[in-house]
Amino acid sequence: MRGPVRVLAFGVAALLALGLGVAGRAWAQDDEGPMASVKVVVVRDASGKPVKDAKVVLHPVNRKGKATKGELDLKTDAEGRASVDGIPYGSIEVQVLAPGLQTFGADYEVKQAEVEITVKLKRPGGQYSIYENHDEKKPQ
Repeated sequence: MRGPVRVLAFGVAALLALGLGVAGRAWAQDDEGPMASVKVVVVRDASGKPVKDAKVVLHPVNRKGKATKGELDLKTDAEGRASVDGIPYGSIEVQVLAPGLQTFGADYEVKQAEVEITVKLKRPGGQYSIYENHDEKKPQ
């Protein structure tokens, strides 16, 4: 490689390494401690069929129950599975997004070497409108 191209390639490699290091530090609650393998299985609630290409987002959760900075984005395969190794023990928030299905979100406790989470996504419900008459729907 010649001058500017070599500098550009080195710069891209350095930024990539820095980005991975920052993401790893955001997840590391302790530099030492047990780590887990987290597997998420996403299926349709009505049929139980796997949801391919669903976006699975993992957020670390602090002791106060709030999602902290740093996240891992995964995508499900044809069997509706996504997995990641090296998640520290503690609380994580799992969000799942898929076109045409309700968004899912819940917190889970990681306290063993292998954790499998099954998420059942539902079809979207009807929307509530203030312009509709809801009087007949009120219980008496």
